[in-house]
Amino acid sequence: MKKYKILTDIEESYNELVHKVSWPTKSELVNSTIVVMVASIIAALILWVIDFILSHAMQFIYGLAG
Repeated sequence: MKKYKILTDIEESYNELVHKVSWPTKSELVNSTIVVMVASIIAALILWVIDFILSHAMQFIYGLAG
């Protein structure tokens, strides 16, 4: 019986996942997680500062008009 293409694809994907993928070690994973968390916090702080400055600038501008 001829294998269906989908079964062949699933088998090849499994073999690649098990035999060819290099998984990170626990310490590499922890380090990467810390880098992502720090970068996210820095990005959030930058956006907060920009929002704070623009908000006060708009309040100042609208205060001059009124």
